[in-house]
Parts: sequence; C-alpha cells; structure tokens
Amino acid sequence: MIDAADRHGTRVVWTAFVVAVFGWGVGFYGPAVYLPVLHRTHGWSLSILSAAITAHYLVSAVLIIALPDAYRRFGVARVTQGGTLLGAAGAIAWANAQQTWQLVPALLLSGAGWAAMSGAALNAMVSPWFERDRPKALSMAFNGASVGGIVLVPLWMALAGGFGLAPAAFLMSIAMVAIVCPLAFRTLQRRPAVAVSKTRPLPRLALLRQPRFLTISLAFALGLFAQIGLFAHLIARLEPVLGPSLAAGAISLITVCAVVGRTLLARLLGEHDRRLAAAANLLMQAVGVLLLALGEGSVPLTAGCILFGLGVGNLLSLPPLIAQREFRLADVGTVVALVTAINQAVFAFAPAIFGALRDSTGSYVVPFLVAGGVQTLAAAIIFLGRRFS
Repeated sequence: MIDAADRHGTRVVWTAFVVAVFGWGVGFYGPAVYLPVLHRTHGWSLSILSAAITAHYLVSAVLIIALPDAYRRFGVARVTQGGTLLGAAGAIAWANAQQTWQLVPALLLSGAGWAAMSGAALNAMVSPWFERDRPKALSMAFNGASVGGIVLVPLWMALAGGFGLAPAAFLMSIAMVAIVCPLAFRTLQRRPAVAVSKTRPLPRLALLRQPRFLTISLAFALGLFAQIGLFAHLIARLEPVLGPSLAAGAISLITVCAVVGRTLLARLLGEHDRRLAAAANLLMQAVGVLLLALGEGSVPLTAGCILFGLGVGNLLSLPPLIAQREFRLADVGTVVALVTAINQAVFAFAPAIFGALRDSTGSYVVPFLVAGGVQTLAAAIIFLGRRFS
C-alpha cells in the first residue's frame, strides 16, 4: 500500500494512526464529553467550563511550539510516552474535579498530553520515513483522528452514562496508556538515516517573517477557525430541521466523509500543486457551509454536510505536505509545529465567537455565512501565496 525505504516506516504509520485515535478521542474530543457531564453534575456554568476548554487548547498550542526541541533532546518515543501519561492523568483529573479551581491542574495536564499527540506530533513521527508517498502515509495516520471521533466519542458517552464520568475516564486512560506507550517504545525509538539533517534549523522568528509561512499559517488558521466553530454548533443548527437523532447522525456522516476526502486527496495529489489543492478544498467546504446556512430541508443540509465533511480531514494533513515542498528539511518540523500551534490558538476561540453571533442575531444564518466567507478568504490567501513558494 505504501512504498517506504524501510518496512519499519509502515509500522510507524500504524503507530501514528493509533496515537491519533487516542489523541483525538481523549485530547481533542474529550473536553466536549466533560462539559455537559460536569455542568449537569456540579451545576457549574457553561461559561466557566468553556473557558477551561479554551485554556486546554491554548496550553497545548504553546507547548506544540516546543515539540521540535523536545524531540531533538528526548526523542519521539519518549515525548510520545510522556504525553500519553500526561493526557491520561489530565482526563482523570477532569473527571474527578469537585471544585472549579481543580480544572486548572486538569487542563494543564490534558493540554500537555494533547500537544504530544497532535497533528504536529503525527507529522514528526511519519514524515521522516517517506518522501514520494508522504501524502498517503500522512493520510493514513490522520485517519486515526477520524476513527477516534467515530469510535471513542460514543464509547466515552456510553461508559459515562453506564458507570459515571470518573470510572469512564479511568478506563479510557488505562486503555490509552496500555496501548500507546508500548507501541511508542517498540516503534518510535528507531529513526531513518535520511531523517538526520546536519543543517542548522532557522530560528522561529526568521520563519515567522517569511511570506510563504505567513500565507500557510493564516490560511489554515482561518480555515480551522471556521471548521471548529461549525462543529461546535452544527447539532444545534440541524436539530430543529432534522431532529436529534439525524442531527447527531450528521456528525458521523461528516466524519466518514472526512476519511473519504483525505484518502482521495492522498491518492490523487501526486506531484500536483498542493496550494491549489488546499484552495479547492476550502472552496468546496465554503459551498457546503452555504448550504448549511441557507438550506431548509434535509436534502440541501445533507449535501452541505457531505461537501463540508469531504474537506474536514484535509485541513489537518495539507499543511505538512505544503511545508515539505516549500521549506528545507531542517525547518519542516518547526514550521509544522508553529502552524499547528497558531491554528489551535486561533480556533480555541471559535465556539464562543460563533455562539455570540448566534445569540446576537437570533439564528445560525449569520455565523454560518461568516464561516463560509472566512473559508473563501482562506482559499484566496493560500492560492495567492503561490507566488512566494
């Protein structure tokens, strides 16, 4: 399936896939599970819980910037194992919080864990093993994120409903540590010879000043801002039209479409212009969002979910692929980490901003139209940035 210089590279891809399953299932989607349960159990305000979730993402954004340095000093395997342990401890701390101040150590732990299992981490694991087949390899690894949403989120909810949030978090954390840590030890300690670069990496500030970096970072930060904001409010938008069951099913449809879209792009991209592919991906999503904003029946809303969903996964896997083409090997890891951190710092505020727009206008038409406009702007930025590549 994947042509690698060493068969070990394929094992690395599957390890990264498993890391993504748990990284997204616990680190990314986990806070969405904690919020309603903690609100219902303790009566804590949604604003306090939402602020804690935003802080969780901001903490991880700061730590993602330091990932390349951590990998150089401690190695990918140790950082991944450490992040897994921190993420597990964070999940248990969230679930067992009895007072609001206890959310602070919980979010610090969970944010650190999510940083070490994020998209920047997956790129650091997989990319050194592949050159020509890197799109396919990254696509397979990132599909683990979608599987985490499809499988672990319903499992979270079932365990929390049957046993309580604290036992559910304990079971999920034990499973994550028991599976990920041995895999990282066996697979991620070995690095390919081609991954060693004697070229000194550029300082982060020098990379931040480059127009090609700025156009990548700004475009994907805007794209993910729109995407995360829409995800946070999509069920609330669809429920009045489709009902609760079909609205929840729409999330599953989008997640499946994300896997399909990412896999198709990996197979078709080849040597084609990656910025052009990113612009087309964003415009396709914008059309889908337009249908979600203005559609009144099940047909346009379903079509909107499909178009939006087909582009969801590619917003995660395209930045490393563009960086691979436009930056030196010594700088790619830092570029991806910076882009991921900036993206996360920006999209952390999206749910709250979309909620404010909804409350101020009385419907989801305006916030969804804003999202479509933001995606169109992002497409223009990444396309026009071709002149700097």
